[in-house]
Amino acid sequence: MKRISDLEKKYVLEVLDTGFRSSKSSIMMQRLENEFAKKINKKYAISFINGTETMHAVLEAIGIGQGDEVIVPPLTMASTTFAVIQTGATPVFADVKEESFLIDPKNIEKNITSRTKAVIPVSLYGMMPEMDKVMDIANKYNLFVLEDDAECIGASYKGISVGGYGDASSFSFQSSKHLSSGEGGMVVTDDIELAGKIRRISSLGYAGVNAGKGKITKNDIQDPEYNRHVSMGWNYRMPELCAAVALAQVERMDELIDIRIQSGYKYLETLKNCSWLKPQNSVDATNSYWTFSVIIDRDDIGYREFRNKYLEFGGDNIYAAWKLTYLEPMFQNMMLLGREKQFTRNKDYYTDGLCPVAEKLQPRILQFKTNYWEEEYFLKQIEALKATIKFFE
Repeated sequence: MKRISDLEKKYVLEVLDTGFRSSKSSIMMQRLENEFAKKINKKYAISFINGTETMHAVLEAIGIGQGDEVIVPPLTMASTTFAVIQTGATPVFADVKEESFLIDPKNIEKNITSRTKAVIPVSLYGMMPEMDKVMDIANKYNLFVLEDDAECIGASYKGISVGGYGDASSFSFQSSKHLSSGEGGMVVTDDIELAGKIRRISSLGYAGVNAGKGKITKNDIQDPEYNRHVSMGWNYRMPELCAAVALAQVERMDELIDIRIQSGYKYLETLKNCSWLKPQNSVDATNSYWTFSVIIDRDDIGYREFRNKYLEFGGDNIYAAWKLTYLEPMFQNMMLLGREKQFTRNKDYYTDGLCPVAEKLQPRILQFKTNYWEEEYFLKQIEALKATIKFFE
């Protein structure tokens, strides 16, 4: 099996054959959105240029802005926090759980203030948080829940698939993701009014778009009296070439996700007798293994020591966890393009000790690749892992 098949090439050629004529534009985008909504079992899907502006658009659509606070985890790609900052709102960081590496519902509740308007739980490395508890808290305090599922298509929590809990959910087609078009993103929701707002925000505030329609008509724009822009909006639409590739990937979704899951199972089998490499774990969640992630539960071995020895034995690069967002230089120096002036929290808030569990986990996390398309090569990685474990025992 190949990551890019003849189907992706076929759809791309269909777009190229149109010569990008306006009368043929958005055909792939519409097909992609319809197919994705069906696969995720949601009523509406809106495609985007990437999986960051998806979240920005949702937050704008629900009116998040200056003076508001949005709760996010610190142990994830900074894009989740960037989406909050783009609106002028303040990111507030909730700690994670030690076993799952995922946002801790109890810590969400601890951080709620009168300014809190939303929470963005992140499904990290292929695993969903305790979404039932997150939703209970959100309902108690009337908070909007936006699932960040960029790394987690194909997983479930307590039998409910990813995207099935929140008011809206964001997905990514970035190059490293389960399904990829190089770049791209998708928002899904069952709320027709919200979907319409998200669409307009992603499409320059055009009057002629709605929840299920992403393109204004030629007849509309040829009228000199036509009022195009009913609201402020951005140009976040997915290009047709990306939509063509993403459509093929969505149609092949099961096989593309399964290859990572099978890799994850093989890693688990390899670690069954190793007590000090502890995989990400949640009793009620399945894992679609965007990466196979573990922590080194020993004080005498660090990330670099393990990684260097793994490379020496023929292993691929091992990815480290992102530095916690609030410990990045941009937060430590408050270099946030002036938006820090709108924050409800000052620089002293974003400091060591804010999320102690995440701070403990971050330097110990190893992320092993799972997207191996040649079994023989993947088995070499397993042998390298076995040799590395044996060396340190």
